[in-house]
Amino acid sequence: MARTNGKSEVDPQELDAEHELPAGEGEGVTIDSQTGRASTESSELQKLRVERDTLIDRLARLQAEFENARKRSAREQQDFREFALADAIKTLLPILDSFERALQTSAERSEFRGGVDLIYKQLLDALQKLGLRAIPAKGEIFDPHLHEAIEMVDTTAAADHQILEELQRGYKLKDRLLRPSMVKVARNSKH
Repeated sequence: MARTNGKSEVDPQELDAEHELPAGEGEGVTIDSQTGRASTESSELQKLRVERDTLIDRLARLQAEFENARKRSAREQQDFREFALADAIKTLLPILDSFERALQTSAERSEFRGGVDLIYKQLLDALQKLGLRAIPAKGEIFDPHLHEAIEMVDTTAAADHQILEELQRGYKLKDRLLRPSMVKVARNSKH
């Protein structure tokens, strides 16, 4: 090092000799003659690669989270629509019951009865297009998931747990039970 006016100057050749690296470790190493610091190009490149990989991984995770949130939102909207539809149809079930009772009371054929029958069929068709299905009951085997036993009748004329009579029709909306069928069930101790 040479001194000039109280300031020291760095000789690049002296610096190279002072900071000599063992064989094989000096590859890709450059020395900045102005600052006297050694910078490693490969280490900077490695840092950039790690940062790039981290950012790509983060981007992939964010895209996956966004896609999951979008699917969850669509599912929640569909569930809400189905819930609202089920709630609306439940309020119409007593009207269907009233139509059925009205049509069972009179056997005479008149224009009035024909009109009531036509309105009932139109209402039933509209509800069936929305996914409403009657639950089969009479003659079927009792299923506690679909039927509600109101009365057990001792009899030998029917198989055990066979439904003898449907007191109120049950309905499903697609795969969701809206109302179970209220039924009388046979109890046959001989079977």
